[in-house]
Amino acid sequence: MAEEIKTLEGLEAVADGVVAEAEVETPREPVRDDLGRSYATGKRKDAVARVWIKPGSGKVSVNGKELNKYFARPVLQMILRQPFTVAGVEDQFDVQATVKGGGLSGQAGAVKHGISKALQLYDPALRPALKAAGFLTRDSRVVERKKYGRRKARRSFQFSKR
Repeated sequence: MAEEIKTLEGLEAVADGVVAEAEVETPREPVRDDLGRSYATGKRKDAVARVWIKPGSGKVSVNGKELNKYFARPVLQMILRQPFTVAGVEDQFDVQATVKGGGLSGQAGAVKHGISKALQLYDPALRPALKAAGFLTRDSRVVERKKYGRRKARRSFQFSKR
């Protein structure tokens, strides 16, 4: 059984030992499969993206289509390129993603989240930049449910005095 702590000095001695153990953090190891790829799952609204990245020329494929064919709007293409820009590795990785559910905006956000997570798994040195930009955090905002007695989640039916 552990000895009892009866004085403040005894408590500080025990606390110093606990703090010293907590401060020692092991460096993260890269996570890659047999083909040299990193895999991650990204989510946004109702969309779920499975993303594989590997070193390459910057080719992005979403559901078997090119980036500019699947996400035709330039804003959505920019959203997908943000993690590479922040990490400073533009045109160094090929991305192969499959995405299901939601609309185009949610799907673009899900792929972005997946790319960010896969990048930090491939090269842990990129984690601080991606974390500071907020790309590793899942955006938990979802559509509010419809309430009974209302037209939508908050919108009421039109009031009629007569």
